[in-house]
Parts: sequence; C-alpha cells; structure tokens
Amino acid sequence: MALLSRTDIESAPSRMGELAQARSMSLELLVVGGAAMVLGYNARASTHDIDAVILEPTSAAEVRLIAADVAVELGWPNDWFNDGAKGFVRGRQRGRLLFEAVGIRVFQPPVEQLLAMKLSAWRDDVDIGDASILLQAVRESLARDEVWSLLEPYLIPGRELTASFALDDLWETP
Repeated sequence: MALLSRTDIESAPSRMGELAQARSMSLELLVVGGAAMVLGYNARASTHDIDAVILEPTSAAEVRLIAADVAVELGWPNDWFNDGAKGFVRGRQRGRLLFEAVGIRVFQPPVEQLLAMKLSAWRDDVDIGDASILLQAVRESLARDEVWSLLEPYLIPGRELTASFALDDLWETP
C-alpha cells in the first residue's frame, strides 16, 4: 500500500464517521504512532497506516467493520486502520482534539504518553526521530529525572529499561 498522507489520514476516518452516523453511531478515536506524528506534530508527510485506540463505541468489532467498508471503497488493504497499538497504550486519556467531522472525533494522547510509547518501542530511526520531536515538546527547562517522572505512568510494564536507555540516548543528543 502507498503511504497515507495527511489528507488520507483525515479523509478516510471522516468517511468512517459518515458510515458510523448512518448506523446511528458516533466514533471517538485516539490516534497514536505515525498518524499522531503527522497530524499533531507535522513530523513527517505520511505514514503506512493509522494506529488507533477505539474509545467509542465500546464495540471495536463494529468500528473494524466500518474501516473494512472504507478499505473497499478506497481500494486499500484491510490493515490501513488497526488497533494493534492498544497494547502500548497505558490508560486511554484524550489529549488534544486533532480533528472532528460528521460522526467522528479524533484525539491524540498527551505528549508524555506518546513519548513513553516511542521510547518503549524504540525500533528504528522513525521511532527515534519521532521521540526526539516529542522530547523537545516535553523537555522545556526540565531535568532528565523530571521528564522521566512524567513518562513513568505511561510506560508499558517490562519495557521500562528500554525506555530509560532510549531516553538517555536522546537526552545526550544535541
């Protein structure tokens, strides 16, 4: 599949909202990963998919069906929208509202939560670049330990050491 641009990241979920409203539903999503970086931080021009946590409705299966309908309409693979990252989201806090359309509201988590997720994953240069941008948004005049204390509530159990080493690497990078 081609990369999803900012326009794609807004228009495809907007279509999901229209389909949800036709079913007398409304959607609330918490986007993470690349989509959050594109929409919330202009960190890059595109992403491979939309990783989201489904906040409303409580039936994720219904939302997956709507996403599958959009995939058919657009000729995209079914995995263009997925909630696989939910295992890296500790707590489901609505941060900033990224956009709203008929039948849908799309939020991003608080910046500290996004940073904790990126530091916990720490897979590749994309994660490193994203984490660097997020750290700048959190860091301000704080000491490393103060930043760490902001991240701790969001760290995934078992990934704390990875996140700590990743933060150390970023902290030392000018």
